[in-house]
Amino acid sequence: MKKKYILLLLSSTLCTAQSTQQKLDKAVKELLNSSAAYSAQLSVYVVDTQGKTIYQYQPNIGLSTASTQKIFTAACALETLGKDYYYTTTSAYNGTISNNILQGNLWFSSNGDPTLGSWRYENYKPDDFKNKLLIALKNKNISKIVGDIIIDDSYFDFQNTPGGWPWNDLGNYYGAGVWGFNWRENQFDLNMYGKEIRGTNVDLPEVKWVNDLKTFGNTDQSLIYTAPHSKVAYITGSLPDKSMVVSGAIPNPPLTFGTEIKKYLQENNIEFSGKIYSTSQMRIDAITKQIFPKENIFFTYNSPTLDKIVYWFLRKSVNLYGETIIKTLAKTQKKESNYEAGISFLKNFWINKGLNEKSINFADGSGLSPQNYVSAKAEVQALLYAQKQPWFPIFYDGFPTHENGMKMKSGSLKNTKSYAGIYKNYTFSIIINNYQAQNGGEVLQKILNELK
Repeated sequence: MKKKYILLLLSSTLCTAQSTQQKLDKAVKELLNSSAAYSAQLSVYVVDTQGKTIYQYQPNIGLSTASTQKIFTAACALETLGKDYYYTTTSAYNGTISNNILQGNLWFSSNGDPTLGSWRYENYKPDDFKNKLLIALKNKNISKIVGDIIIDDSYFDFQNTPGGWPWNDLGNYYGAGVWGFNWRENQFDLNMYGKEIRGTNVDLPEVKWVNDLKTFGNTDQSLIYTAPHSKVAYITGSLPDKSMVVSGAIPNPPLTFGTEIKKYLQENNIEFSGKIYSTSQMRIDAITKQIFPKENIFFTYNSPTLDKIVYWFLRKSVNLYGETIIKTLAKTQKKESNYEAGISFLKNFWINKGLNEKSINFADGSGLSPQNYVSAKAEVQALLYAQKQPWFPIFYDGFPTHENGMKMKSGSLKNTKSYAGIYKNYTFSIIINNYQAQNGGEVLQKILNELK
């Protein structure tokens, strides 16, 4: 009787697996037979809790992943740096303080904190930083500065964005580059009315606008073109005839930070009339390099811990966080500060976890580069590894829940859509490239609904 029960149970489990496999296969074939998928490439991989394959379609083909790439970066960061890792920003001075006057320069330095001045974290917003700085200055009895503000942004190398990022992404908020000193997630907001620019929420020093916007339609179809250190910003496309906010990438975050701090000091009765420099701008202008005066640090400001950074990195797909993590891994693990070293470390991390090196052709840490080529099977293998680690609850908490009720990381680029996640007893990844319709997310979710 007991043997018969076990056989019935195994038979039932097998039938369920076969049924799920058949339903997935039918849904995949319907998608591939659609006109929008005529020239598309698809990779699907689904396993159960034991890692047994439930369904696969071209599981090893390398495709552009978009933001599901972030699962590799986030998991590697949590294991390598630890959930309690944090970034630090400091302020110091050179010269002397006498009679409440600083005869010298006011310095700022950071190890690349991507959250400095972010609006996402309680008690870490721009005003929180500025207020604590003001208290520190008053504790040093400084009410006048006879010198300049210098921002040391040399912690990372000079290259601010990965080489494979598309030009039409760089000027938009999601294409903000990584600096040794970041501020407000390197994002600015344009206050628009139709095609008219009515101001920005932060100063963009020396930047001049070229505006080719048109008033048209009901949605934001604008694009901002600018680049790190650029003094020209170009906006084109169309906006509806109403008030809107359009967000872009700050061309020079250290100088924007310095300009904001200068204004804040003046508003709070600390006299300052000097200039604002960054060490990278000094390099461009061939000004003699100056060294951050570590012996006179009077203010230290720590970021939120990595667990909180990873949450927002995954939940809101903040590309800046991913690329900062890549450079942080390069700096802390390989004593270098460039993207190549960070990407190399990330890839070797996953190869050492058993992933096939040919299935993880990484180009960045966020997925914005179309030069990332990763297989669905590799994403599933990364998720299976993550589920066995003590940091997994932190990692998984960042995954958003989508319209179909599944908690999963998504990715979107032009004609590219992907999902990777866990649902009940299934771990899955699905990626499509060159799908030429706007409903890519809807059709992929329809396939994943067969797991319910």
